[in-house]
Amino acid sequence: MPVTLVTGTSTGIGYATALHFARRGHTVVATMRNLAKAGPLETAAREQALPLVIRELDVTRPESIERAVADTVAAEGPIDVLVNNAGVGGATPLELTPEDEHRAMFEANYWGPIRMIRAVLPSMRERRAGSIVNVTSIAGRVATPNQIAYSASKHALGAASEALAHEVAAFAVRVAIIEPGVIQTAIFENSAGATRYDKNSPYRQIMRRNGKLFAAGFRNPGRAETVAEVIWEAVTTDRPRLRWLVGADAEGLAAGRARISDEDWVAMGAGLEDAEYNARFKRYFGIELI
Repeated sequence: MPVTLVTGTSTGIGYATALHFARRGHTVVATMRNLAKAGPLETAAREQALPLVIRELDVTRPESIERAVADTVAAEGPIDVLVNNAGVGGATPLELTPEDEHRAMFEANYWGPIRMIRAVLPSMRERRAGSIVNVTSIAGRVATPNQIAYSASKHALGAASEALAHEVAAFAVRVAIIEPGVIQTAIFENSAGATRYDKNSPYRQIMRRNGKLFAAGFRNPGRAETVAEVIWEAVTTDRPRLRWLVGADAEGLAAGRARISDEDWVAMGAGLEDAEYNARFKRYFGIELI
């Protein structure tokens, strides 16, 4: 049975992915920072008699990663699939984002996955087998105003993944980037920083428009289970590819941003009235902001 380690499994995408892989015969090591949140996953695994174990792992602490990986190799065997899902969010303009919050997002969203990859890659390379899946975001593909720290951390992970895929192709190690749009998860409840709105801020229009973009996504949000299915396909398909968009909003944003120039994108922030901004957003990206 292949061994799959998934980070951030207490809720959302990680929770759904751990169960999805276990139902399909993988031995799953479901990790989370706070084992007090393990109850729902433990119950689901027990009721379905799934090959799933839960371990504590905080991706921001190297000693926690080292311990969890060593315990997994000793008990379950070499890790065949790594799903880097753990992450945190936040939505604030750059000027208003404290540096410690900005750094915390990079610690969780970029350095955490990098540490995990470095922990499992030597064995995968030596065995010439393995898959590394990094869950980023459409915000990592389309740099998003009011989410600069989050976008930058996810973009950095995407860039690292793209280069890594090239580096390890000769060793038959597969790398995939999963880029979801708005998914019904608790990422902002688990955020490293705040999601701020201040009606007196000079950035209030940017904040409000970012909120409308999320509201548009939440009118028909993606499901964590759908992302889990895409992760499974990325690992098991005989026609692997690097990037996997998940959700109509993600597809619309990616396609629209590729069609317009950088200057057109920047110009949308240059004092447009709401009606014109919304019309351009609908024309470029197929998303209606209300």
